[in-house]
Amino acid sequence: MQARTVRDYIRTIPDFPHEGILFRDVTTLFADARGMRLCVDQLLAPFAGDRIDAVAGLEARGFILGGAVAHQLGCGFVPIRKKGKLPGRTFAQDYDLEYGKATVEVHVDALEPGARVLLVDDLLATGGTARAGIALLERLGTEVVGCAFVVDLPDLGGRAALEAMGMPVHALCSFEGG
Repeated sequence: MQARTVRDYIRTIPDFPHEGILFRDVTTLFADARGMRLCVDQLLAPFAGDRIDAVAGLEARGFILGGAVAHQLGCGFVPIRKKGKLPGRTFAQDYDLEYGKATVEVHVDALEPGARVLLVDDLLATGGTARAGIALLERLGTEVVGCAFVVDLPDLGGRAALEAMGMPVHALCSFEGG
């Protein structure tokens, strides 16, 4: 029997959240102990041995992945949350959605300047959320060493946008189409 890949654990749900969308659901990956271990190990593999001071996770599935990756790397974890969810003073960054705008925030004292940070999330589509997260981390004076995602949707251009910023992008699998 052939070994399963991370992609094998991800289910596709048609017409969610809107008709014509093929939603890539990673909750089936998270629910399987072997799949989750495989995922975390592969997300951190390119960065193992590098000095990583913290992992930043994008709300919400990036919290699950980022916390696990930070644990394995032996470093701290920083959440990048939707506006209004963090209790302390924050920096905010707006970004574009398909229909409108959104805002993410990070605590102003989340990291020391010069910290080396890995940004983690489940899915890379247009790259808007990731670009906003990078902007926040750079505003803190950190060095973003790379971005790690479970799924890349290359047709939506997120990887190209991040790479155009000079950002290394690591994704475990890709799915064609949006």
